Amino acid sequence: MPSMRPTTQSSQLHSSQSPAQSSSGTPSRSRFFLELLIAFLVTKLPFISVPFKWLESYFHELSHGLATLLTGGAVSHIQLFPNGAGLCFSQGGWPLVIGFSGYFGAALWGYLIFTFATWPKGIRFSFGLLGAGVILTTLLWARDLLTISILVSLALLFLMPLKLKLNKYLATSLRIMALMVILNALASPTVLFGLQGQGDANMLAGQSWLPAWFWVLVWLVTSAFMLFLCWRRVDSQADKRKLK
Repeated sequence: MPSMRPTTQSSQLHSSQSPAQSSSGTPSRSRFFLELLIAFLVTKLPFISVPFKWLESYFHELSHGLATLLTGGAVSHIQLFPNGAGLCFSQGGWPLVIGFSGYFGAALWGYLIFTFATWPKGIRFSFGLLGAGVILTTLLWARDLLTISILVSLALLFLMPLKLKLNKYLATSLRIMALMVILNALASPTVLFGLQGQGDANMLAGQSWLPAWFWVLVWLVTSAFMLFLCWRRVDSQADKRKLK
């Protein structure tokens, strides 16, 4: 079942940070908002934002594929396009779960990556694991040259920063990437409003008898919730540092 989605697309910290923050790897409240602002601005920049739209599209289609496998189906291949759209070709599985998983999964991946970025001792492992995951996806499910080229670019996006010597830059870049994935997952479903006969929302409407706009709203809420969970992680750690 093809699913098509158009889109709008040990840590060393600064000496001004407390030992508690250094050991936790979680940014301060002000730093979180700064990184969120940077992530938002980058998603709006022409050309520079393109690889990060591919990143959200990759996690979207990967989530479709994993949901297919988890519900007993089989994935033939995926396709990614320069404008951030994507396709996942599959057979079998539970269409309702598969259709819902795309936007939800992309936002969830963003939160998981943000969580990885608060693990100072494992930050390089996190980059390597994500890069290896993209490479594995390329080997298993990429069939056309364009998709392979996009996936190779995404693999380099994760693997190239490993040349940086300081983990603090790795953690910051990974958190910003995670926030960009969530922001793109938050913005992408809005283009489905009023889109007739296309997209995951219309497919779910046919499967569930619930209107397409309902599913778009659910995706918006879940993506916003993932962003809130990132904030809660930062906020709760800041409270712990105060107690210390």
